[in-house]
Amino acid sequence: MARNVLISPSILSADQSRLADAIIEAKNGGADLIHVDVMDGHFVDNITIGPGVINDLAKVADEQGIGLDVHLMISNPIRHLDKFIASKPEYLTVHQEAETHLHMALDKIKKAGIKAGVAINPSTTLHVLEEIIPIMDILIIMAVNPGWGGQKYIELVEDKIALAREFVNAENPSCVIEVDGGVNPENAVKLCELGVDILVAGNSVFNGKGTVEENIKAIRG
Repeated sequence: MARNVLISPSILSADQSRLADAIIEAKNGGADLIHVDVMDGHFVDNITIGPGVINDLAKVADEQGIGLDVHLMISNPIRHLDKFIASKPEYLTVHQEAETHLHMALDKIKKAGIKAGVAINPSTTLHVLEEIIPIMDILIIMAVNPGWGGQKYIELVEDKIALAREFVNAENPSCVIEVDGGVNPENAVKLCELGVDILVAGNSVFNGKGTVEENIKAIRG
């Protein structure tokens, strides 16, 4: 790849009985971050893990010298932020569709010394974030509908990604853009060209054709 894009493997696609091992394997395989999807069975149908498990995984990640990229796919996230802030992830992201008070949520996260972000679904227009982009540290653009790993990449989001790059460059150049969903070696180069900074890859890393290390290298190109 022409740009130094970071790879954040999603442990949603790893063996759920071996999450600590998945973090170690991803780090040793060249991952830059570890993506952790939190789902509550309400905002999305699936239910994954909660703050207690994340706190334990954070200890493993800290020992490995790699940051957690925690993505909250939950309703009313501001009510639960303290529990996730306690694990001190590198990034903590809430969904625009789930939180009415985005400024308040991001301010709370940032005051805890954590990089704060907003995620948007494939059908959500980028324009709803115009007033919040200046204080965001990370913008996650979903390239699948949230809730389940292994979904097919939605190409229509590419126009949104290109527009997001323009918005961020103009309003907050320090904000990074992350794409989550359906990322694989075939579309990674295009996403890089569109200006994405972080690629979340789950199925293609943990269930790809090769080892975790080989799969991460394939995504890097």
